[in-house]
Amino acid sequence: MPVRKIKGTTPGRRNMSTLTHEEVSLVAPKKSLVRGKKQKAGRSGGSISIRHRGGGAKRKLRNIDFKRSDKLNIEASVKSVEYDPNRSAYIMLVCYTDGEYRYHLAPQGVKVGDKILTSLRAKARRGNRMPLENIPVGFEIYNVQINPSGAGQTAKAAGAYAKLVSLDGEYAQVQLPSGEVRFVHKGNFASIGRVSNIDHGNVRIGKAGRTRWKGRRPQVRGKAMNPVDHPHGGGEGGSPIGMKYPKTKWGMHALGVKTRKRKCSNRWIVKTRKGKTLAKLNS
Repeated sequence: MPVRKIKGTTPGRRNMSTLTHEEVSLVAPKKSLVRGKKQKAGRSGGSISIRHRGGGAKRKLRNIDFKRSDKLNIEASVKSVEYDPNRSAYIMLVCYTDGEYRYHLAPQGVKVGDKILTSLRAKARRGNRMPLENIPVGFEIYNVQINPSGAGQTAKAAGAYAKLVSLDGEYAQVQLPSGEVRFVHKGNFASIGRVSNIDHGNVRIGKAGRTRWKGRRPQVRGKAMNPVDHPHGGGEGGSPIGMKYPKTKWGMHALGVKTRKRKCSNRWIVKTRKGKTLAKLNS
């Protein structure tokens, strides 16, 4: 999908670009699959848990089926490709042969009228969903199921995809969008292809107001604050941080420190996203 550059009639629009949305169907969302969304402005229990959130345009949630395992061997046809304000990827409205409508993540290149199928054994075709053990090695996959009893968890953002690296041994090896390679149970499901809207990352915001529409409020640098408000604050003029390492507002390390604690899920990681090889999983 191409990116359209906006004519620079004002300073805010001079560096702005937007998507042409050629894939999106000009239809209203399915009312039975839409529900309201309450604006929380980054608050939990009345106190701010995420800073710099608030405002933004009103949005409604689409009920998206990330699992699809209850529709085994029931073919569906794509009725429309729609924009979802709650995610960067597009979604598709499908109608199963039993008459039920559902929303799914739309893969890149999907068109109205295409057929999709969720099955234990299906053709390795764009949009089809099947267990990893029946997907050819090297294929691009998305909406990968990590927990055998859960829905799809990874590779769901715009343009994202994982890659099936190996099927040797008891578990499959999947390379995630971050570059990390990890063991995944062969019976877990994944969809063929990559997520739609691959040019999402090439869009230039252009002006501050466009960010406010998304519910993101301005952020202030710590070194521009007073010492009472931030460890970086104080000094005359453009003073440096003036300490051994950058700190957060609450005095913790801000850069270069690992945030992932020792977790039991580390045993499933074959190679980290930085290329460090970990111990093999004991069968």
